[in-house]
Amino acid sequence: MQIPIYQIDAFTQRLFGGNPAAICHLPYWLDDKTLQDIAVENNLAETGYFVKKDDIYEIRWFMPHAEIDLCGHATLASAYVIFNYIDSSSNEITFSSKSGILKAKKEDNGSITLDFPSRPPKEIEVPQEIYQALNAKPQKAFAARDLVITLSSEDEVLAETPNLEILKALPYLCIIITAEGKNADFVSRVFDANAFVLPEDPVTGSAHASLVPFWAKKLNKTTLKALQLSKRGGELDCKLDGDRVFLSGYCVPYLNGEITI
Repeated sequence: MQIPIYQIDAFTQRLFGGNPAAICHLPYWLDDKTLQDIAVENNLAETGYFVKKDDIYEIRWFMPHAEIDLCGHATLASAYVIFNYIDSSSNEITFSSKSGILKAKKEDNGSITLDFPSRPPKEIEVPQEIYQALNAKPQKAFAARDLVITLSSEDEVLAETPNLEILKALPYLCIIITAEGKNADFVSRVFDANAFVLPEDPVTGSAHASLVPFWAKKLNKTTLKALQLSKRGGELDCKLDGDRVFLSGYCVPYLNGEITI
């Protein structure tokens, strides 16, 4: 069986920037073990799979160690693949996922806008592990699927070198550190201490499902510019509209090919 595969750098306008995702266009769903094995072989933060069913695309995302419920950059990359290689006449896509209905829209400027559920985090007491793992002093903690930790400045976010072994004890998919930005409304970095490929995620669209409602409330504005300060870097234009978060970004193709199963 030959499966088309694309590697796309998402949330960036330059090759080797943003977050790389492997995207596989499947004719039908393979068994979960095969999907997981492909993700391990690809050895990227996420491998995205989609299957067309009637007028929508079913989509799933696998890290090398597990399937996850929502992934922004692999959804952006999947939309880019569909718009550019599968259905160039389409301007909007509907995805069915473990997180409900997601949409992607092709913009006139070449970017793609994702329509995701908003996941506003709730304030909790700062876990003791955070005090132990971070060099900077955490201000507050907010929890949803991911744990959001506020720091006092962009410089602190950029300089942080967390102890990932300590973070493994926390019951969250990702640990996010964030602060107001100098050249953006807010900045962030995102860590998955259990990821053996990339413990720091380059650009994390799904984390912004919590970051956007958090910063929208804090800054009293619904349209925001976000930067993720990883080594590769990423840029997101964000908007909060009720219980939905809209994330816009660009993609750059790196590789097209086929895998043999």
